[in-house]
Amino acid sequence: MGLCLVASVSSDEDYYKLLKVSREATTREIRQAFKKLALIMHPDKNPHDETAHDKFLKVTRAYEVLKDDDLRKKYDKYGEKGLQDEQQGGGRYESWNYYRNEFGIYDDDLEIVTLDRGDFDAAVNSGELWFVNFYFPRCHHCHELAPTWREFAKEMDGVIRIGAVNCGDNNRLCRSKGINSYPSLYIYKAGMNPEKYFGDRAKESLTKFGMQFVKSRVTELWQGNVFTEIEAAFSSGVGWLITFCADSGDCLESQTRQKLAGMLEGLVNVGWMDCSTQAELCDSFEVTTSTTAFFPPGSSLKNKGSVLFLQSLDTREIYGEVMQHLPDLEALTKETFQVGKVDCLTDSELCVSFYIQKPCIAVFKGLGIHDFEIHHGKDVLYNIIAFAKESVSAHVTTLRPENFPSDGKEPWLVDFFAPWCPPCRALLPELRKASIQLFGQMKFGTLDCTVHERLCSMYNIHAYPTTVIFNKSSIHEYEGHHSADGILEFIQDLVDPTVVTMDPDSFAELVKRRKHSETWMVDFYAPWCGPCQALLPEWRRMARAVNGMIKVGTVDCQKHHSFCQGESVRAYPEIRLYPQNANRRDIYQSYNGWHRDAHSLKVWAVGTLPRASVDLTPDDFRNKVIGGKDHWVVDFYAPWCGPCQHFAPEFEVLARMVKGSVRAGKVDCQAHYQTCQSAGITAYPSVRFYPHLGTKKRDQGGEHVNSRDANNIADVLHQRLQQLSPWLQGKADNFKVSFLRNSATLQSPFCFLILVAISYLLQSSGNILFSGTDF
Repeated sequence: MGLCLVASVSSDEDYYKLLKVSREATTREIRQAFKKLALIMHPDKNPHDETAHDKFLKVTRAYEVLKDDDLRKKYDKYGEKGLQDEQQGGGRYESWNYYRNEFGIYDDDLEIVTLDRGDFDAAVNSGELWFVNFYFPRCHHCHELAPTWREFAKEMDGVIRIGAVNCGDNNRLCRSKGINSYPSLYIYKAGMNPEKYFGDRAKESLTKFGMQFVKSRVTELWQGNVFTEIEAAFSSGVGWLITFCADSGDCLESQTRQKLAGMLEGLVNVGWMDCSTQAELCDSFEVTTSTTAFFPPGSSLKNKGSVLFLQSLDTREIYGEVMQHLPDLEALTKETFQVGKVDCLTDSELCVSFYIQKPCIAVFKGLGIHDFEIHHGKDVLYNIIAFAKESVSAHVTTLRPENFPSDGKEPWLVDFFAPWCPPCRALLPELRKASIQLFGQMKFGTLDCTVHERLCSMYNIHAYPTTVIFNKSSIHEYEGHHSADGILEFIQDLVDPTVVTMDPDSFAELVKRRKHSETWMVDFYAPWCGPCQALLPEWRRMARAVNGMIKVGTVDCQKHHSFCQGESVRAYPEIRLYPQNANRRDIYQSYNGWHRDAHSLKVWAVGTLPRASVDLTPDDFRNKVIGGKDHWVVDFYAPWCGPCQHFAPEFEVLARMVKGSVRAGKVDCQAHYQTCQSAGITAYPSVRFYPHLGTKKRDQGGEHVNSRDANNIADVLHQRLQQLSPWLQGKADNFKVSFLRNSATLQSPFCFLILVAISYLLQSSGNILFSGTDF
């Protein structure tokens, strides 16, 4: 359990300066810089320097913080103060040989893309084919594979993206992908499930496995299709790369042709022609020996001068030649936006109006040229493709002073960021996901603080990313986990708040002077405190779960420091419960549990409330549930059963939710085994519904409810009561008015005549039956 102590620890050390990197450094650059320093500064290399150990610990600590997106943001925003609650590493580091031989195996390989948590999903969902090696630095087999993986990456360059994930640095990512052994090799492509490789680790075997997923088409051309195929491509602006295979000369092999088709997919069609069977056709192309020719888009078969004959058999050389001879993208102006490029030297006015100061890629949303989003990820094809696909369907726009939401008419989520900041880049795809979920309810925008410094300063933005909700006249800074789900929960809480933000005055009014029937839970926190930030989403979930039973609030102790000191708050987060019916209103209970998830907090809070359910003995079950006149929901449990203990507070929440319409009871099946056996209970906990159907006896087994969630069970019970409502109403209406002739009430003739009159009136309505003896 993390705890932020209020006492401060200061240091003048700058982690970026310690590692000799800029604040804009990528995770890979930070890892490379640390490795370089480790090989020089390690105590093993400096045995006579008494300060070497302490110096190296500082560098190691700087690396541990800056390599982690979440820790890096805390450090950027609050300095070391924001890291007081984090583990300091315990003074441990690895041997010098570890940093030399095992650290970041593929960081220096150009053909292998080292993927981290921030860009993994964007890569494998980009539409390109990826072969990813999940490795661990200490894994012997991982190091054995490394030379082969490098050769394989060079072989597949341009055909398959070859990636690597360091699971030592990205443990959470690897766990989420189900990686439990090293090395683990997986093929990824958007639209298909990841495919694990189980074969031997020879380069040829890896190539054969990878190429079976390359679906690019290589067309065999012959007299019957050659002209229609080529002309159809030309009319679509696509060129052709054709290998002519004759009896003399070298012909590109089948696998090479397949690789080229993968590398040039969407730009150039790839085909081949067998000149031994299509000799006349090859002659028409003036081909007498094996060769490869490039027919540029827009050319003509009749114009032989536009054809480029290539002498190389090397895949990369052919690819480079073809790419050089492809037509350039169309130059765009503000009147002609589609796929193309803008020359900011010749059309500087347009670029200035977009505040574009350096080369970039932007997606325009089709709602006017000022509704666009700029790409801030890696300038590699897979990242650009992923961005383009996401941006087109998302509703995030690039903000500038002209369109910044300052009028307060509509709710906006604004992400203040810097393009060099890794946590910022990791957040952008999450914003796009959230914008799709909340389309029509909230607008989403990003503001680049390296371009719009004055605007960011107006809102006191000092660290990135800082996410702010502008809701009319209210401004709320988002402090939770930077994910789409976290943002959605935060916004849901703003729209329908279950947590009250308190200051000293409202705390005195709401908590200190609360009604006797009210219970309050209050979180005293500091925004820079890591455990406090981790608690926020769980606190909101807990508040929704106990809504209607317990009131929930928060106090920002950075903003109200003196007040928190006066309340004897010594550490953050401090969770207190102020119970109902307390003789003194300042009486509270502090939460000392190890777990601060929503369920654990709910269990603790609900456990302090008076019981809403009742314990049922065998007689109670027989007389009240089976033979009574109320609807009942019953929890059959055993005291030793873990799931039963977990479900107990949930059942208590249910009991409060259905109070007044359904009674809630519990049966201890260890103490009352026979009762549970008669009810057909075979597993714990079991929830059964016993509706009152107007008869004296009910089925002892009741109706099984297959859920352990209070909200779901309450919905089931509500729906069941609605289904029974017409039938129950009919039973209630058609009741019998019964009597005995010799009853004392009928000794008077007048009373008897009154009953006859009532009988006549009621029978005529068809709703009530009248019966008696000797009538």
